[in-house]
Amino acid sequence: MTRTTADHLSRRDFLAQSAIAGIGATWLASGVSPLWAAPAARPKVAAVVTEFTYRSHAHVILENFLKPYLFNGQLTDPGADVVSLYIDQFPAGEMGRGVSNEYQIPIYGTIDEALCRGGKELAVDAVLSIGEHGNYPHNEKGQHEYPRKRFFDEIVKVFRRSGRTAPVFSDKHLSYRWDWAKEMYDTSRELGFPLMAGSSVPLAQRTPPLEVAVGTPFVEAVSIHGGGVESYDFHCLEVLQSLVEFRSGGESGVAEVQFLEGADVWKAAAAGRWSIPLAEAAMQAEYDREQPGTKLPPLKQLVKELKGDENSLHGILLSYNDGFRAAALTVGSSSTRWNFAGTVQGKSEPLATSFYVGPWQNRNLFKALSHAIQTHFREKKAPYPVERTLLVTGILDAEMQSRFEKGTVQKTPQLKIAYQPQDFLAMREMGESWKIITEQTPEPMGINPNGGAVAG
Repeated sequence: MTRTTADHLSRRDFLAQSAIAGIGATWLASGVSPLWAAPAARPKVAAVVTEFTYRSHAHVILENFLKPYLFNGQLTDPGADVVSLYIDQFPAGEMGRGVSNEYQIPIYGTIDEALCRGGKELAVDAVLSIGEHGNYPHNEKGQHEYPRKRFFDEIVKVFRRSGRTAPVFSDKHLSYRWDWAKEMYDTSRELGFPLMAGSSVPLAQRTPPLEVAVGTPFVEAVSIHGGGVESYDFHCLEVLQSLVEFRSGGESGVAEVQFLEGADVWKAAAAGRWSIPLAEAAMQAEYDREQPGTKLPPLKQLVKELKGDENSLHGILLSYNDGFRAAALTVGSSSTRWNFAGTVQGKSEPLATSFYVGPWQNRNLFKALSHAIQTHFREKKAPYPVERTLLVTGILDAEMQSRFEKGTVQKTPQLKIAYQPQDFLAMREMGESWKIITEQTPEPMGINPNGGAVAG
């Protein structure tokens, strides 16, 4: 931790050269092609994280910044260097100090010091803010009060003092509070720095393959997950939004949000407020991948088989400003369940797909996300609209308010957020990596993004 910057860079160069020298034989054996697309000027990155433990977001993102990783079957250089760390908490089993020593990345005592690298002004080219995991309270609504806004405010304080800014990535939704999230977005626009945020799941492989053209006339959609309230609802909503934002006219924002659970979810379906056939199509896409040829039972029976009670589910009903409607539902208990189906005007069959996260549960999702973040840092432009995550953040806050108020409908005039989609195909994993890292590849400990499937 006391080495000079020159020592750090020479060690990084040594590691990169060693990786290149050592993987030639592996490329030939595995069919992996090298992709050394790093530009001459590599952005220097400050990482600001809540905690650095095994399988935390800090771990599964940063390992793809510290070593070459597989993306679409190609060994990919990060094209950026993490040069400073701020870690908010050090629980038992923390990895941060060990990573700091091994990779010669100093840990600083404050966010300010990490961004300035011990000086008085901004001394990095990009900021990676990971406000997920750690010992933080839940409020009366059940929202997890992660310090993403506090991290952001400390970052912006350095920007203002230094008279210059840098691209920022903020992991997951912007804040548990809508007003704070909107302030974060507005501040990025005021100061003119590129802001990226959001979920890893929209970047996962779609099975069966599904491409949605700009202007697709969606009528209704359902997104499904198998996790808990808030944290997994967020990912499910981003999956939904990453597809339906391509509908005719682009995104118009959300007018109403309602949280329902148990029997009330089925009552809403009976009233025509969400589509059971669409949900069944979304689930069928998942089973067609995992158990080809399996014909699923009716949805209510499936929920009962998966959780022992047909009323063990919750749903979020959304009414959009343009008349479009959607639902985000839980079905069963699975941390890797991410499914979508939507009806399109003029088509008899719905569009349906399941998002395959790769081996090792959700850990490999973060290869594609890391690639997208690195692209954001190098190009100084988010590869897809941050407005997507701003909108989802507002939906999530309204959902939790509705849940707190026993399922009341939340009018959301503040979510009149209009934007146009961006094609982000180049940021998505298309499945080639899972021919190399397979379900039989043991999940590794430590900083090891490829698990020995390819040297790096």
